[in-house]
Amino acid sequence: MATTHLLYLHGFRSSPQSAKARQMQAWVQAHRPDVHWWCPQLPPSPREAMAQVEAGIAAWPRDSMVTVGSSLGGFYATWVAEQTGCRAALLNPAIHPARDLAKYIGEQTSWHDPEDRFFFWEEFVDELRTLDCPTLTRPERYFALICKGDEVLDWHEMHSKYAACPGLLLEGGDHAISDFGTHMPAVLAHLGLQPAL
Repeated sequence: MATTHLLYLHGFRSSPQSAKARQMQAWVQAHRPDVHWWCPQLPPSPREAMAQVEAGIAAWPRDSMVTVGSSLGGFYATWVAEQTGCRAALLNPAIHPARDLAKYIGEQTSWHDPEDRFFFWEEFVDELRTLDCPTLTRPERYFALICKGDEVLDWHEMHSKYAACPGLLLEGGDHAISDFGTHMPAVLAHLGLQPAL
């Protein structure tokens, strides 16, 4: 089944302006304009974020949609894949965001627009716990791109969770995956996205 819809989920304090999101969007527009691309700006509340995503993909065909998620977006993409059965690519995915983001309770600024401020409330930590998917029903659906040099998340935790999945475990690198363009072809291949002939 050819891929028809692509959902990209950004990370905490990030936005659709993230470098990886823009790189993927540019590739889709140039090579697969037939694919429906959606990278929503996610609200700080995990419950509201996933409600927005559920509403947005409600009519999408489950057998030809795919999702990509970076950092917290990788945590969300795992939840989406478990709900829908779609394929997913995870880019340095957050494994325990309820634990890791508890220290960010309070006012935060957006990464790509420091003027944009939002509150990360204590109840959002509980919302993250609710969305956790401790076991993967079909590991082959997932592709995990993990950098050992990630300065934000522990690569051991990422690798442990997605060890049974296809993917790339990179020496060095960073949380942002600054050389993402080098590895994007492997991500696209897993998602069934080849340039149109």
